[in-house]
Amino acid sequence: MELHLYDSWERRVRRFDSIQPGRVGMYCCGPTVYDYAHIGNLRTYIFEDLLRRTLEFNGYQVQHVVNITDVGHLVSDGDDGEDKMEKGSRRSGKSAWDIAQYYSAAFMADFRALNLLQPAVWCRATEYLPEQIGFIEELERKGYTYRTADGIYFDTSKQDDYGYMARLDRDALQAGVRVAIGEKRSITDFALWKFSPLETRRQMEWDSPWGRGFPGWHIECSAMSAAHLGSLFDIHCGGEDHIAVHHSNEIAQTQACHGTRLANFWMHGYFLQTGGEKMSKSGGEFLRLQTLLDRDIDPLSYRYLCLSAHYRSQLEFSWDGLHGAAIGLQRLRDAYHRWPQGGQADNAWLQRFHSEINNDLNLPRALALMWELVRSDTDPATRRATLRAMDEVLGLDLDNWLPASIDIPEAVAQLAAKRQAVRASRQWQEADRLREQIRALGFLVEDTADGPALKPALEGARHER
Repeated sequence: MELHLYDSWERRVRRFDSIQPGRVGMYCCGPTVYDYAHIGNLRTYIFEDLLRRTLEFNGYQVQHVVNITDVGHLVSDGDDGEDKMEKGSRRSGKSAWDIAQYYSAAFMADFRALNLLQPAVWCRATEYLPEQIGFIEELERKGYTYRTADGIYFDTSKQDDYGYMARLDRDALQAGVRVAIGEKRSITDFALWKFSPLETRRQMEWDSPWGRGFPGWHIECSAMSAAHLGSLFDIHCGGEDHIAVHHSNEIAQTQACHGTRLANFWMHGYFLQTGGEKMSKSGGEFLRLQTLLDRDIDPLSYRYLCLSAHYRSQLEFSWDGLHGAAIGLQRLRDAYHRWPQGGQADNAWLQRFHSEINNDLNLPRALALMWELVRSDTDPATRRATLRAMDEVLGLDLDNWLPASIDIPEAVAQLAAKRQAVRASRQWQEADRLREQIRALGFLVEDTADGPALKPALEGARHER
């Protein structure tokens, strides 16, 4: 079955064919570890996890690489402001090295809580300084750099197609400049290496052929991805906000150095919004995954919520929406663990599921199909086996969730059995009366296609909220 994905470079959905048969190289822009990740950031990593799982569902072996930006990312995309690591250090009172370690660990904990598959490689920018310096030296030899008082810059005027993926109008950008750009020749030029300020000693700085300083943000991804995947690999991922600057600059410097656009497919996840605006750290207020845990919300409920919207559409976050996702996930778990084991997955259902995920990761349709399966009259053991196969992509970890052990009093069990008997004889009024008796004893009856299910009334009330 053919796999079709949206390529931001060509701005269309096209058939995916890997460069090397059966193998996929996939690079994902990781976090800048100066603060916690917010749930909007995490939506992008969920999208990338779903992409990887879909590739593996299609039989590919995926070499998945994620970077950790622990130095060199300035506050502004325009190469001004201060380094985010230094800013985080001043805010926390810890060294830049300590906060990088602390927030990296926090990010990894979020990664695990959302059941995201671990990449084959985590690469830290601070561990690849020789590769970054070597990359800049090659750009210098080929005539793409110039020196200013504060660093070594990439000259975008050397490329007629600079910014093609973002469809940038460079003339309009240059004409619209209203702020000083220092010694930069063009508003679109970007730093490859920044010099350490003479009057300030930085915590993270290194010697280089151009003087003591630190790498620009963009060079790290081009250098590290090429180090692990080569100068042209299959898929490069990130958030939609990377298209205009970060990814355009990665492409520009890789074209100059290696003659490729770095990746055959460029794929981007869209924003999570609150109140019509994208969630970001710049405002100082953002929701962490820990915020959900503090409210006794399973992190996988957030993953379920993300499945409900296509990765190329913005998702509006609300607590009501998240509670609805929690209810859906709980009902799915209850059904899955109510069904017997030992069945075989139904190929007809899986073919339909495969068709949806191969249509540019249409997870909302795949989720709807999953519920169609749950409510179908397919044999319960077959339903469980089929859903288990689907969960290889959905990643809801259904196998490893265990229902709470419920001690059903004998009186309640007898009333439930009696009610089932009167329902079979279509005595609906008597069945309703018995339901109320069961409720009075602290339990709820849920009628399912597989028979009645009992649960404590308080738990049911919480799920029906």
